[in-house]
Amino acid sequence: MEQDDGRDDLLRAVELVAQSLESSGMPRMAARVFAYVLAEDAERYTAADLAEGLRISPAAVSGAVRYLVHARMLFREREPGRRGDVYRVYDDDVWRAIMLAQLPVMEHWEAVVGEAVALVGADRPGGARLAETQEFFRFLREEMAGVVARWGEHRGRLRAPGTMGPPGGLA
Repeated sequence: MEQDDGRDDLLRAVELVAQSLESSGMPRMAARVFAYVLAEDAERYTAADLAEGLRISPAAVSGAVRYLVHARMLFREREPGRRGDVYRVYDDDVWRAIMLAQLPVMEHWEAVVGEAVALVGADRPGGARLAETQEFFRFLREEMAGVVARWGEHRGRLRAPGTMGPPGGLA
């Protein structure tokens, strides 16, 4: 049997992570592309790189990267001298960026549900449920901001010189 230099293991890892992302509601191809970008070693990818690496069609990559760019999970950029776009993880700290991008969404939900409470009235059973929903989104938004801040501190300790971690440190 021919050596694949870890390519099959990479693709198995991609599928494992992608299945979890997909079961959480992410579209299948977007989940596969994002898992590939997380697990593969390069820093930037063309659509052709992604299609070849995942063994999928360029059309499948197009829809997936559109979703991921919109969700701020991937960043699209142009490199001098290249005709096509290249894609990279949105931020060095991708999960911090993803969580921070959710804060305005939660703030919006909080405001919309607040308008609904005003229309229905908090003194009615439905209005009370809406008011509790509004409070939940406020609570979640505030807690998430704190979690992101604590993650930054924790990540800083992980990256500190002399700490244990993967070879080459965290990306």
